[in-house]
Order: sequence, then C-alpha cells, then structure tokens
Amino acid sequence: MKPPVLRSGTKAWADEDHVRASRALYVRKFDIVEEVFRDVPGCGAPEAGFFLWLPVEDGEAAALRLWTQTGVRVLPGAYLSREVDGKNPGAGYIRVALVAAEQEMQRGLIQLRDCLYI
Repeated sequence: MKPPVLRSGTKAWADEDHVRASRALYVRKFDIVEEVFRDVPGCGAPEAGFFLWLPVEDGEAAALRLWTQTGVRVLPGAYLSREVDGKNPGAGYIRVALVAAEQEMQRGLIQLRDCLYI
C-alpha cells in the first residue's frame, strides 16, 4: 500500500470519538430503561451489551401482541439463539433494540411496558 493510504487508514482507525459518543448515548438510553421499568420486576438494563432482553412467557406471542397493539417491533429471543441440550436460552425473552432517538425510544418502552407488564 502507498504511504498516503496507510496514513489515512491509521488516522481513521485511531479515531475513538465515535466510540465515546456511542457509549455515552447508550448510558443515557439505559438510564431511560431503568426509569421506565423501575417498578417491573426482572426488567431493567443489562450488565453488558447493546440490547434489552425482557422476560415474557412466550416470545412469539409477546412480539405479535406488541406489534398489533402498539406498533412496537421486537424479536422473540428464541429466534436469536439455538437449542442446546433440549433448551433454547432465548425462549422466554424478547430482545429490544434501543436504536430509536431517545424520546421515541422512551415512548416505545412505555407502550411495551404497559402492553406486556401492566
């Protein structure tokens, strides 16, 4: 590779500003999660990761109910894992991606909470 290309690549890979901004954004988003689900046992921010995994009886039924009643889309946890020793570790959960803008995400989480847990 030519030196100018190498220097450009080195500079691009050394930039961590976007990583710091993303981490700060997810801290705020998970603070919203904690606020919305404060009174719902078993629901809250994860110890790690970018997704919210919420306990439900039936992931497919919960996802369908949310979509038809509120327009909020989530994935059944069982779709995201495979069965091991006869058990699917994602069964009994829904996965929520916190990708919307903060206010829109908060509205969606409130709708989710009210539809499935209240």
